[in-house]
Amino acid sequence: MPRLLLVDGSSYLYRAFHALPDLRNTAGEPTGAIRGVLSMLRRLTADYKAEYRACVFDAKGKTFRDDLYPDYKANRPPMPDDLRAQVAPLHEAIQAEGWPLLCIEGVEADDVIGTLTHQAAELGWEVVISTGDKDLTQLVRPGVLWVNTMSEQVLDEAGVEAKFGVPPARIIDYLTLVGDTVDNVPGVDKCGPKTAVKWLTQFGDLDTLVARADEVGGKVGENLRKHLDFLPLGRQLVTVDTAVPLPVTPEGLSPAARDRDRLTELYGRLEFRSWLADVETDGGEETGPAADAAPEGEIERHYVAILDTAALDDWLARIEAAELTAFDTETTSLDPMQARLVGMSFSVEPGHAAYLPLAHAYPDAPAQLALDAVLDRLRPWLESDTHRKVGQNLKYDAHVLANHGIRLGGIAHDTLLESYVLESDRTRDMDSLAKRHLGLTTIPYTDVCGKGAKQIGFAEVALEQATEYAAEDADVTLRLHRHLYPLLAAEPGLEALYREIEMPVLPVLLEMETNGVLINDFQLASQSEELGRRLHALEQQAVELAGQPFNLGSPKQLGEILFGKLELPVVKKTAKGQPSTDEEVLQKLAEDYPLPKLLLEYRMLSKLKSTYTDKLPLSVNPSTGRVHTSFSQAVAVTGRLASSDPNLQNIPIRTEEGRRIRAAFIAPKGHRLVSADYSQIELRIMAHLSGDAGLLKAFANGEDVHRATAAEIFGLAPDEVGTEQRRYAKVINFGLIYGMSAFGLARELGL
Repeated sequence: MPRLLLVDGSSYLYRAFHALPDLRNTAGEPTGAIRGVLSMLRRLTADYKAEYRACVFDAKGKTFRDDLYPDYKANRPPMPDDLRAQVAPLHEAIQAEGWPLLCIEGVEADDVIGTLTHQAAELGWEVVISTGDKDLTQLVRPGVLWVNTMSEQVLDEAGVEAKFGVPPARIIDYLTLVGDTVDNVPGVDKCGPKTAVKWLTQFGDLDTLVARADEVGGKVGENLRKHLDFLPLGRQLVTVDTAVPLPVTPEGLSPAARDRDRLTELYGRLEFRSWLADVETDGGEETGPAADAAPEGEIERHYVAILDTAALDDWLARIEAAELTAFDTETTSLDPMQARLVGMSFSVEPGHAAYLPLAHAYPDAPAQLALDAVLDRLRPWLESDTHRKVGQNLKYDAHVLANHGIRLGGIAHDTLLESYVLESDRTRDMDSLAKRHLGLTTIPYTDVCGKGAKQIGFAEVALEQATEYAAEDADVTLRLHRHLYPLLAAEPGLEALYREIEMPVLPVLLEMETNGVLINDFQLASQSEELGRRLHALEQQAVELAGQPFNLGSPKQLGEILFGKLELPVVKKTAKGQPSTDEEVLQKLAEDYPLPKLLLEYRMLSKLKSTYTDKLPLSVNPSTGRVHTSFSQAVAVTGRLASSDPNLQNIPIRTEEGRRIRAAFIAPKGHRLVSADYSQIELRIMAHLSGDAGLLKAFANGEDVHRATAAEIFGLAPDEVGTEQRRYAKVINFGLIYGMSAFGLARELGL
């Protein structure tokens, strides 16, 4: 079945301009939005193979909506000069990359996309609409997907209903009620998403709601009746036209060949060095810093197993003479603090690698070199800081060697981190990297070890098969480094980030994970018992409020009690059409009903008990008596660390119960725990970026910004502001920065 990929170029243009740093070439020309949009297009073509595609932009001038409503988009500021300067070269680059580009006078991009979607769907094609504009979710139907690359959301019909509370067929009604602030289309005053969903769930559609408007009570009902005359116009404004005359049909949107001469000139002037190198080497469009590479063809393989001292001597001489060696371990466990060596692999030249088995144990397994003797022989090389190594997640391998009393030295490069700096929003496992950047399909772990109940340990894998798998890991790691690092080197800012921040952080995290943290088992056990008693009491109260026994952990039974027996209003539905009982729904219902409020407390305490007071003591390493979390530096797009196994980042602090759990983390005798944090780092960045005089002055004078905000809100002197008032102000400050809605702010503040 043919696929049509439609990209809302105008949406991407503004998002890239505002989301990315102010990048410029040496001539001072702005380039950030161009690079951002092209990166998104490259990613899309890698993720969604399509025989037909188009990038659609709004044209200058008015459309029929301006004639209908003169205030349409009247609140939009003029396009910034730095953004306007990037439009023409961006259009040129998109076309030079082979993309059909549509910019039709008098027709909005949404309507072009809507018409092409309708035409392609009528042909029986699949359609992928890539945009950040929620209006276009009204086009979703069987075979039509809505994709947001920034948030990585992919919505089909069920996904639209799960996100907005109404199916695609009701999105127009939904938007008519809530309005569209971006396009300056007013909705019903005080009618937010929840109210709109409630009305459409109750009445079915907008026409029925209008006909029965007198049945809607309260202030918002009055607002609805006042807005009735505008609703037909509002509906016209938010409806995507799917029948506008176009100079092209879906069949005419085949991509063209890349124009290498134009791209060479453009990327040279814009100073997109890595992409320029890609063009000059005749790379395909899906190469570059954040996209797929053209396949290399069949991988050259010269893999050997090291089974005797002569082979070990030979490979030891190779790695000692090499400028850089790819190194990998095979182990008994994914838990780095528990894992023991099964074998090691090395590669110093692409296509050539060796596997050193040390602990394979299965019937008729070949004799292997003694583990302790091999480690003694390799220790000088492994611990040497002058013998440089590259690996894929070397922090894990360093932990494994530490379990055997060896400190891994010479950590020069890590392909996991190279990929993270280059493409922080992509998957970074070796199989994905090899496929994306080298065009290689690697041997999956499940092919050698199986899966599920039949999975075996690597020590049980036959040596011939283990050699192919393990040696390939080292070989592919070396190939990846040789591919990825030049891309980093072509971008001085990225290379500096990799060399000066990410790589130096690796050994710090290694030491933090190795040290672990002490916990007070007795305190957690005591709190767990107390939480158990409170949960039992809440269960009894819930049964009394419901009038019958039920399982508080069952969404189905809970829905039957809340919306069946007690007849509470349905706030939103699940993708399967059932009334939702998620936290957001319970918070809304808790404003007026006692059982949802009790259920929220029950869920909070139950999570604390199962996740922390019961589970943390089980995470204590018996060898060290400490909890050893894993810190991942290559997960969050923002660069923030992630903690897992166990997650120690999300232990609550706002509740007394959460603070007691935190108190269970203790220092050894003679030591203290020190808590350190950046002082209002986001607000400082905001002050710098915005140039706000008040914020800059507050920081220059060493004032507490949250306290100052609280003083202004509550009409107090700064020294009269209490802890809870300062917390409110902090939520407000950060809520404004991150675009929190009024509903979200009220929820965070418990109002």
